[in-house]
Amino acid sequence: MLGIVWILLALVVAYFGITVLGLPKFATGKQEDLVFGIIIMIVLTPIITGGLLIFGKYALSGEYNTED
Repeated sequence: MLGIVWILLALVVAYFGITVLGLPKFATGKQEDLVFGIIIMIVLTPIITGGLLIFGKYALSGEYNTED
């Protein structure tokens, strides 16, 4: 069941990273905001979202079950 939570959390992080932290920084025109927006959009959001999605996928498939 926690796999679904991880996947939903990945979607929320992707939405938040793109719409709140990433794209608004490009509209300001300041160099420091552009650098921050690029780092968020190109580096951090894909890494965090991808990790949560993979973790959720493996949790749903039962990879983390401790039963022998």
